[in-house]
Amino acid sequence: MTPAHRGPGLAIETRELTKRFGHQVAVDSIDLAVPQGSVFGFLGPNGSGKTTTIRMMLGLASATAGSVSLLGLDMPRRLDEVLPRVGALVEGPAFYPFLSGAANLHRLDAADRHAVPGTRRARVTEALERVGLSHAARKKVRAYSLGMKQRLGIANALLSRRELLVLDEPTNGLDPQGTREVRSLVRSLAADGATVFVSSHLLAEVEQICTHAAIMSAGRLVAQGTLPELRQAGSAQLRLITPDAGRASGVLARFGMTPVIGHPDGQGAVITAIVPDAVPDAMVPGATAPESIVAALVADGVRVRGFTVERGSLEDRFVALTGEGFDVAQ
Repeated sequence: MTPAHRGPGLAIETRELTKRFGHQVAVDSIDLAVPQGSVFGFLGPNGSGKTTTIRMMLGLASATAGSVSLLGLDMPRRLDEVLPRVGALVEGPAFYPFLSGAANLHRLDAADRHAVPGTRRARVTEALERVGLSHAARKKVRAYSLGMKQRLGIANALLSRRELLVLDEPTNGLDPQGTREVRSLVRSLAADGATVFVSSHLLAEVEQICTHAAIMSAGRLVAQGTLPELRQAGSAQLRLITPDAGRASGVLARFGMTPVIGHPDGQGAVITAIVPDAVPDAMVPGATAPESIVAALVADGVRVRGFTVERGSLEDRFVALTGEGFDVAQ
C-alpha cells in the first residue's frame, strides 16, 4: 500500500506514471520530482505528453499505472485536501462570455466551497490587479482578447493563496508586454513561497523564470534537474587555433576526441572537436578540464593561439534529446 505522505521537500512527485489510450502510450512511466519553492519548467514538443501528465496530476484524468503525490499527499485519494492548496490554469481558460471579468471571478469563487465569502470582493479585486486587468474588470469577457482571457485564467488561480500553482502555457496569446508581466508575476509568486509548475514550449520563458526543468519527448521523461545541470549535461565543444594542426590533432585524439580541421584564420588552422565526458584511457585525473588539454598541447610543442571550450545552451540540449526545434521567441 502506498503511504499517504511521501517525498519530503517535493511539491510534486510522480512514480512510474503512465497513461495509455488503447494501444497508444501517451505518458510512459515518468518519475517527476519538483522541489518545493521552485519555478519548474515542464518542456516538450506538442504531443509529448505534457498536458496529459498535468491532467493526471490534478485528478482530471485517471492514470493507467503509477502514482502522483502533490504537496506530500497522494492523488487522487487525497484530492479534497490537496486541491484547495493548488491553483491551476490548464488547456486555456473558459468563462461566461456575457459576464464581465470580475463577475466571472465572483462566480468561480462562489463555487469554491473552501473560499471565504466575506473577503470575495477584495480577493477578486486583488487578483485582477496582479494580472493587470483592473481596467477591464467590468468589460464583458466576449470582448477580451486571447491574452486578456489568459490573464483572467491566471487571476482565477490566484483568488486564494496557493502553495502550488500549475500553469499550462501561461503566456499563450500574450503580447510582449503581457508576457513580461506574467514572468514578473511568476517570480513574485515564487518569492512569496509558492511552488510554480509551468508547462511551456518557449525557451526564453523557461530560461528567464525557471530554476528547474524537465524535458518530455514522445511521452517519456528524458531529462530533469536544475537549469545549470541540464545545460552542463550537454556536450562541450572545443575550438583551437594553432599553426601546428597535425600535432594538435594527435594530442586531441589521445583525449578521445575527433578533431575537425577548418580553414585557417590568419593565425593558424581552426580545429573543433566535441569534448567527451570521460577520457577512455584515463590519461590524467580530470583530463577533460580545459587547462589539462592546454597543458598537454603545450607539452607536445603545439603553439596555442586561441582556445575555448563552450557548453551548449538549453536549446541545444532540448534538440539533442528530442530531435525537434524549440521556439525561442513568441
